[in-house]
Amino acid sequence: MSEPPSQGAKAVFCLCAAEVLTMVGVFAFPTLLPDFVAAWGLSNTDAGWISGILFAGYTVAVPVLTTMTDRVDAKKVYLFGALVAGVSCLAYAVWAEGFWSALTLRFIAGVGLAGTYMPGLKALVDRTRGPSQARWISFYTASFSLGTSGSFLIIGAIAEIWGWKIAFLLAGLAALAAFVLVLTLLERANPVPPAQPVNPFDFGPVFRNRAAMGYVLGYAAHVWELFGARSWMVAFLAWVLAAQPGAGGPSPATAATIGSLLAMASSLIGADLAIRFDRRRVCAAAMLSSAALAAVIGFTGGLPYGIVVALILLYNVLIQIDSAALTTGAVMAAEPDRRGATIAIHSLLGFGAGFVGPLAFGMVLDMAGGGNSSLAWGLAFASMAVVVGLGPLALRLR
Repeated sequence: MSEPPSQGAKAVFCLCAAEVLTMVGVFAFPTLLPDFVAAWGLSNTDAGWISGILFAGYTVAVPVLTTMTDRVDAKKVYLFGALVAGVSCLAYAVWAEGFWSALTLRFIAGVGLAGTYMPGLKALVDRTRGPSQARWISFYTASFSLGTSGSFLIIGAIAEIWGWKIAFLLAGLAALAAFVLVLTLLERANPVPPAQPVNPFDFGPVFRNRAAMGYVLGYAAHVWELFGARSWMVAFLAWVLAAQPGAGGPSPATAATIGSLLAMASSLIGADLAIRFDRRRVCAAAMLSSAALAAVIGFTGGLPYGIVVALILLYNVLIQIDSAALTTGAVMAAEPDRRGATIAIHSLLGFGAGFVGPLAFGMVLDMAGGGNSSLAWGLAFASMAVVVGLGPLALRLR
């Protein structure tokens, strides 16, 4: 049985649009990282903590919030998450004044993301059925990159004109707009109760599902690299540009925006390839390709700025090929009555790695000589190559 086309399309449009709106504030700090480092006297490790703590907040909250969607309509959880995301950005605009206040408020922003991203996916799964569902899922997960590009573009542009406080204020209002959108447009759905009563917070069956866990562990390796790169690429390009006064090419924030848009297209293409060919092999090939580029890209800072930007854009494409394919694989391999729990573990391990990735990058950067050292940047990027290179091993689980 499949859903009426108009109903499924309406749910997908609503949730994808809301995802983009709630994402405006997610990469606000990485977009303005060089400015905050200078204004607040942060070390690279401090900046790594603030960049990564959002994903720590996500990791703490997502097992509870996403697992709840096996028992209550995911729409209710989503509304809570959008509200938290909006308030956290508004509070950042008013109260952030240094390391500890920024750390606290970005942690709360992570809780908001935990209440929107994967609960939004579960809301979509609950409202779509049939052969089109895998493609709907890929559209939703690929919209994460569209939201990321919007975050880099909007925050960078607004901060340049009116300052970072107004940029965060706008991000908060965007999340509240997503709240209104989902509240008014997304139709109600009742999760189908399992045939046998189960404890929704018993994650043992999820961990014993080897097919699903292969995708979950592969996703963790992927997100370590993805968020590590997205948290530091603007700072890396800013360092390259500072050493080449007058160099032509897009600004670091614009380059990150373009990279995220290319990543969205890459994710959709990767999802389609995974449907047509062996999903695990497609994902493994993407991981090995991005690992190969990550191993060398940090050492290219001495090349002309335009060439470094081109390499960063290619890197964004390679990173994202497997993103939607991994998430769709985990959802499709999950037991039907434990999809919420499986998505929760998928996010817990994935975004847990997303917290550690930016932090580890900053620590390697500091230990290897700091942000003015070509060797340090090279080793920091190479450290991500080591992690994502382990992803294909996880995909061997069946």
